[in-house]
Amino acid sequence: MNMRHENIPAERSLPFTEVIDPKLVHELTGVTSLGIDIGSRNSKAVLLHDGRLYTALLPTGLNMQETAAELLEELYENANITMEDIDFIVGTGYGRVSLKFETVPSEILTEISCHAMGAHYLNAGTRTIIDIGGQDAKAIQVDPETGKVVKFRMNDKCAAGTGRFLEKAANLLDLTMYDVGPESLKYTKDLEVSSQCVVFAESEVISHRAKGETAADIAAGIHMASAKRVVSLLRAIPLESDIVFTGGVSNNAGMKHALERLLGQTIVQPKLDMVFAGCLGAAMYAQRLAVEKRNIKTTMVAERCDLSDVSRRIEDAEVSLIERKDVKKVGYLCTYTPPEMLTAAGVAFGRIDKCGSPSVVAEGEVIVKSVFCDMSKSVLGHFRTKDPFHDALDQVVTFYTCDTMRATSNAINHYFKPSYGYVVPRTSDKPSARDFFREEMKNFGKDLEKLTGKPIDEDNLRASIKLHKKLRQTIHKISDLRKRNRPPLSGADFLEITRAYRSIPAEEQQPILDELYERLAAVPEDDKPRLRVMVCGGIMADGDRRLMDLLEKDIGVNVVVEDHCTGLSPFYYDTQETDDPYRDLANAYLDQAPCARQSPLSRRIDFSEKLAREYKVDAVIYYTLKFCPSFSQTKGLFMRRFHEMGLPALELDTDYSQGDTGQIKTRLEAFIEVLKESQGEKESCTQ
Repeated sequence: MNMRHENIPAERSLPFTEVIDPKLVHELTGVTSLGIDIGSRNSKAVLLHDGRLYTALLPTGLNMQETAAELLEELYENANITMEDIDFIVGTGYGRVSLKFETVPSEILTEISCHAMGAHYLNAGTRTIIDIGGQDAKAIQVDPETGKVVKFRMNDKCAAGTGRFLEKAANLLDLTMYDVGPESLKYTKDLEVSSQCVVFAESEVISHRAKGETAADIAAGIHMASAKRVVSLLRAIPLESDIVFTGGVSNNAGMKHALERLLGQTIVQPKLDMVFAGCLGAAMYAQRLAVEKRNIKTTMVAERCDLSDVSRRIEDAEVSLIERKDVKKVGYLCTYTPPEMLTAAGVAFGRIDKCGSPSVVAEGEVIVKSVFCDMSKSVLGHFRTKDPFHDALDQVVTFYTCDTMRATSNAINHYFKPSYGYVVPRTSDKPSARDFFREEMKNFGKDLEKLTGKPIDEDNLRASIKLHKKLRQTIHKISDLRKRNRPPLSGADFLEITRAYRSIPAEEQQPILDELYERLAAVPEDDKPRLRVMVCGGIMADGDRRLMDLLEKDIGVNVVVEDHCTGLSPFYYDTQETDDPYRDLANAYLDQAPCARQSPLSRRIDFSEKLAREYKVDAVIYYTLKFCPSFSQTKGLFMRRFHEMGLPALELDTDYSQGDTGQIKTRLEAFIEVLKESQGEKESCTQ
């Protein structure tokens, strides 16, 4: 028998009729199913067998598969069964991805769906769940008829309001994590403790101790601060009774008391210890899956072509640029920078968007303030660490679209390379704005002439405009293939194609794109609709593919279109050709899908709606980098439009660190699970 922490309940065996809500007992089948919840601190399991519910709980070890095996061993012994008697297993929780069961049908689901289903079967009237675990807190709205998730909210990476915060605070009070809750109920007055930051809250605890405040009063303040943080999540979903409290912190009487004080409502306490809600829900899903004989997470992504040859051409082009000695080399920062001009000037060039490394971000933060987005810090970090591509550049140019990029350009000019900036008018509908931008295009051309020592011939510029127009049209045509029920390329594939446009010399691209289009167009079509997702928002730089990998590789959905500056947006509109190539460029770039800092913002929001309808998407992921001055500040207006369209949309605000990958994956998985549930598990969601 494994040693257990104090106050951790031992495994039990109870009849269904003593635990499950009487209204729902009849829904349980004779299937033997198992739910395993691998949490950040403790791991739990529920076995449903022969009319009885068996539970087991152990501290989570370093090897989560071994922890699961120990849980199973205890349950088998208590129920007097073997692995061969199990019909289906569902894993959930923090460590769910580590679970593998080769001899039994199994699946993994998010703890959000499992907690909802578990709470539903314990109390059929559950409409709201407060789930607080060791590392995160969630507010979940539940359909009381089905137990399925309607809406949810999670905390960000901050530990405030989680079990980890309570444990750290308990240590400061010389209490165990099991004593801090009961101690808080002895309070005699309310003490203010910050609910915004765990670091500040710890400082306040130390300050209160120095003032002689009692441990009980401080503990009560800690619980109230944590509860306020959780209640802020509840405001984002309809707060309806019955309210149920699940997760590892649900046994903390002080937290339950604080939540009830703030909510002015009583939290329902079912008959089963609510640390088992997640694994009970997993066991209930396992029963359904065993009966249905199918997997609710059947892959939704069609087979696709191998585009590794395109990636190799991109890498070869970068190496060639680094090694060339016969031309000037220019890097540019923004989509508003016209490559037509760079091609006509005869320079080697590429976009500066190789970002995503936390270590490089740290290097850039030496130069700029921490409130700059990670994109700008990555750019400066690459220059500071003398990345070969960045170090090879003779000059940097950018057309300013936000103050952060302006400051980044200035820092490059001050510390590393000559950097020239040009202003993009905030409005595009006034003739004066277009006249001004035409002059900026000419100024850009003059600066390139100074760099190369050669004039830009207008005939060459017109030829370059024609060349890039055809390239963009071909890329747009490739994107149109994603309108099929069976897209022949993934969202990540398309981002690689747009990277090729920014990296490979323009005169070499057309044969590559033509061959690629023919290859992709030849992929067989079928009539099986699949779940279709649009990603929109801020820049998704080269090296920042985490979201795409999570969606397409780990979860298995089709990203069929993207509305951001490294996706389809810059390739959507054509350049109109006249006798004035500078005017043509000014008009073309002002007529393209505008940056979110442009006015009126409704133009960009209308464009997002246009893409969503044109590509018949089922949902939207709105992705931004923290501190993005353009897309973070305007996301509410985008989300409102998606809501008006009836499109489910999920906001993701992150950075280039990897610490929130697990949380982002959980949010994405839960979002897709809710989306599939709302569509009634129709065939349109599966292959």
